[in-house]
Amino acid sequence: MMQTYDLQANSLRDLNAALHAQANDTNQTSWEIVNPRGSHAVAVGLDAPIEVSVKGSTGYYTAGMNKQATVHVHGSAGPGVAENMMSGTVVIEGDASQYAGATGHGGLLVIKGNASSRCGISMKGIDIVVHGNVGHMSAFMAQSGNLVVCGDAGDALGDSIYEARLFVRGSVKSLGADCIEKEMRPEHIEILRDLLERAGSDAKPEEFKRYGSARQLYNFKVDNAY
Repeated sequence: MMQTYDLQANSLRDLNAALHAQANDTNQTSWEIVNPRGSHAVAVGLDAPIEVSVKGSTGYYTAGMNKQATVHVHGSAGPGVAENMMSGTVVIEGDASQYAGATGHGGLLVIKGNASSRCGISMKGIDIVVHGNVGHMSAFMAQSGNLVVCGDAGDALGDSIYEARLFVRGSVKSLGADCIEKEMRPEHIEILRDLLERAGSDAKPEEFKRYGSARQLYNFKVDNAY
């Protein structure tokens, strides 16, 4: 049975408390949130295999720290959507503001529109698929995981990147420090094909270029010392 929660008539605190109370064996597996009106911290800290559908746009930190749950926002999301996500799936039908998926450890974040600056900053294993464009400094200090951009990327993509994989179909305004274009091998095509399919994109993996670390920042160089 669908559980419907109206944020115009009820408090956000009570909503999140109800969602946090769900366990792995819950029979309340499907939730619909109406009238979010840009509320912050909607559906944060979930840790149960439930499905949450948000009918409208949300503010800061939607679905932050998500584990197991599937959160689907039928609108746009403010800064920090799926921040520090551990597992599960978060889908944004519209655009996402800055630092989407920041420090994410796992799971899949899908943004059907565009993402602003610093998308995937310090990502640590999350998979992010953006159907549109990403802003400047995306994947800054990205450590592991995959960032897929079906559109264009802004300035300083992958600045100070570690071992994350970046796939961009469109143009890249500029690459950040220690980020270079890398060979697209068959195993990367398969990784990308799977991510595009899971994210509902019809883009062809062969249309993308791969970027990653040149590994020049890994070692101390005396010439760089002051």
